[in-house]
Amino acid sequence: MNYEQSQMALQAALQKAQQLEIAVCVAVCDAGGRLISFARMDGSNWASIYGCQGKALTAAATRCRSGGIPPDSVVMNRIAELEGSRMIYAQGAVPLIRDGILLGAVGVGGASAELDEACALAAAGALGCVG
Repeated sequence: MNYEQSQMALQAALQKAQQLEIAVCVAVCDAGGRLISFARMDGSNWASIYGCQGKALTAAATRCRSGGIPPDSVVMNRIAELEGSRMIYAQGAVPLIRDGILLGAVGVGGASAELDEACALAAAGALGCVG
């Protein structure tokens, strides 16, 4: 995942949010779960800054949608603890996988779980990735 790709994903998620008439925060991270690009739309909740990043980290770490991780998983809870408790197992982030390679992940927060995920999926689609 390079900066240009992260910006393409970010813009696609923001465009989807505008179409849905919602205000969200969007985080795009690399395959290691580290932030590359971020945006906070006017009117979005400040707490979503942390939510979208935690969801993106989870999707990158697991290669799964963030909402697909059981919150009571002993193994995942230990991994989250070792990662500084920054992982969030809530719907709204997808891994960015192209040709079987994990590029990174995109996480969205600030609306309903379903709308957050719709924005994340739009970002994945913009990069030709499976989400």
